[in-house]
Amino acid sequence: MESAARPPGPTRFTACVNGRLCDVADATIPATDQGLLRGDGCFEFVRVFLGKPFLLSEHLQRMERSCGVLHLANPREELEADIAAVLDAMATGDQQGVSYDLRIVLTRSGARLVLSEPLLTSLGPAALCLVTDTARPLLTGAKTLSYAANMLAARLARERGFDEALLVTPVGRILEVQTSAFFWVSDDGAVCTPPLSEGILDSITRRLLMEHLRIEERACDVEDALAASEAFISGSGWEVRPVSRIEDRELGAVPGAATQEALKVIWHEIEMHTGLDLAPHFAQAGSPDFVLAAWRELHAT
Repeated sequence: MESAARPPGPTRFTACVNGRLCDVADATIPATDQGLLRGDGCFEFVRVFLGKPFLLSEHLQRMERSCGVLHLANPREELEADIAAVLDAMATGDQQGVSYDLRIVLTRSGARLVLSEPLLTSLGPAALCLVTDTARPLLTGAKTLSYAANMLAARLARERGFDEALLVTPVGRILEVQTSAFFWVSDDGAVCTPPLSEGILDSITRRLLMEHLRIEERACDVEDALAASEAFISGSGWEVRPVSRIEDRELGAVPGAATQEALKVIWHEIEMHTGLDLAPHFAQAGSPDFVLAAWRELHAT
């Protein structure tokens, strides 16, 4: 996630480690923890808008599925109590009413971590390069701590001057961006995304968009991605981010009509679920113009 900018936020962020509140800077686990030594564990990343988490229940349900894949204990009640404690702590003092991100971690050694973090914000439209990778069948459906390959893909992309890595199998099938779902507009005008059967993550934001927009699951070859008239990526950290370029292929209008519709769906759902006016959030996040334009259009209709 090195391509993201983290704007100034609250001076203190709260963590909860195995039920104990502390400052994030003081949060520790033993050096022998299997989550650290072997990447054996799972995590979720949740956006908290002006103090209210978005789709927290859906993220915890996916964590339960991840635990099932990994044969990992899932102390749901204790974890919910830890999350509530962090949310309460972040709702006091200078932190009251701010937006931030929440990282929830379970490790094989039994550690529970809930970390509040400065808000992750997009720098604007993304240029994608192709990085060869393969889906990992044993981990299909799990959001695990084994993220070294994803982070290496991101570094390889940035070394070439791109923003993000679009993962593609050795036989040329598009999977996803290293931390986001991928969508493209095909030559017949359909908005498409690769199917979960390709071994990609069941993204919460992807699922939300598919519930509210006409999106087709299609296998995507490299040629399909390079021929796209429009593309965007989605995830809890970006919401929806337009794609400006794939390798040396410049896309058309950025954001295009499909991206703008996806943005409006996201902002509508966030406001409906949280009951918030998001204007203060956008001011805190330093949101790009295309985000603000979609939000204003949503409220003008």
